[in-house]
Amino acid sequence: MNKKTIRDFDPAGKRILVRVDFNVPLDEHRQIADDTRIQAALPTLKYLLDNGADLILMSHLGRPKGAPDPRYSLAPTAHHLQSLLPEYKVHMASEVIGPSVDILVNAMSPDRPGEVVVLENVRFHPGEKDGDPEFAAAIAALGDAYVNDAFGTSHRADASMVAVAEAVRARGGPVMAGFLVEKEIAYLGNAVNDPKRPFVAILGGAKVSDKIGVIDNLLAKVDALLIGGGMANTFLAAKGLEMGKSLVEAEALNTARDLLAKGGDKLHLPIDDVAASEFSAEADAVIVPVDEIAPDRMVLDIGPETIAAYQAVLAGAKTVVWNGPMGVFEFPRFAQGTFAIAQTLAGLEDAVTIIGGGDSAAAIQQAGLADEVSHVSTGGGASLTFLEGASLPGIDVLDEA
Repeated sequence: MNKKTIRDFDPAGKRILVRVDFNVPLDEHRQIADDTRIQAALPTLKYLLDNGADLILMSHLGRPKGAPDPRYSLAPTAHHLQSLLPEYKVHMASEVIGPSVDILVNAMSPDRPGEVVVLENVRFHPGEKDGDPEFAAAIAALGDAYVNDAFGTSHRADASMVAVAEAVRARGGPVMAGFLVEKEIAYLGNAVNDPKRPFVAILGGAKVSDKIGVIDNLLAKVDALLIGGGMANTFLAAKGLEMGKSLVEAEALNTARDLLAKGGDKLHLPIDDVAASEFSAEADAVIVPVDEIAPDRMVLDIGPETIAAYQAVLAGAKTVVWNGPMGVFEFPRFAQGTFAIAQTLAGLEDAVTIIGGGDSAAAIQQAGLADEVSHVSTGGGASLTFLEGASLPGIDVLDEA
């Protein structure tokens, strides 16, 4: 995927529209609880600012219903960004488009570059989710170029991801990837299309149905596929095993059987589990083989024999992609499988290890091992779409290099 990036462009004197992912968690006082996504955008923002550009930032936060909602204002992110960029001036717009935005943007001058305007939450406008071309054209008119640095939203065809980019191109401006998107494309693209082998994928999480396309695509590419989390229950049930009160997708059993047949020896399932009396952090739990799950128990983690078997497969791996936890890692006593996988990946030498966003990214962060793996993706849904081999509209729209 050879796309134009900001390395291919002289930003001096330009106003640049940058789609960032500032969809950060806020606490009850509307303070930022985790600024990972803002930090991830800094290399792109600083590069453009340091090279003489002014920036207009677009992002969503939360799920407002196409109208202003103070609970989802981007004001806290603009305030925090100012603390991270003390040498530049960060302004917060009170709307997405309109007179107040025009005043702030028109006040920018190439004679004194280095200003940032953060537009209000793009999802406050109904045109964002509708891909409204008039809404997109109004935003596009603010800038000379468009940069996508929001990989986590690149699987969505929202206006700020696609229509704004197309409108900028129609005005003669370049449409480029920022450093974060460039990095995501490089790691995930190489893993899927040109991996160092052995190539092992690890998939967890609750539902098989969420990852049918990913499993189907990866089975043709990997040397081994390790399954954990709630989705493993459905595969085991498809083999005729009793899973007690465990989460099992009855409607996905036939699909699971088809994938088992297609996967053959490549597809690895748990051989023992941690079975609890209830879904609770304090639940009574026992370690049992997968063919001895009692009717009144539910599986909440993979067991020690499964951990050892999966570690043996991973020991010689040269490329590993991991998406989805091995159990209910939010409960400490059912986090052993997930954290054991995290520690194993962190200890691999001469291997490319990629964490595919979402809960697995949260788990590697909780384990304190994010710096010990090659890449932690910022987009759970986008990375799944990428691994599925499906189109990412926010990437497809970028100029070819």
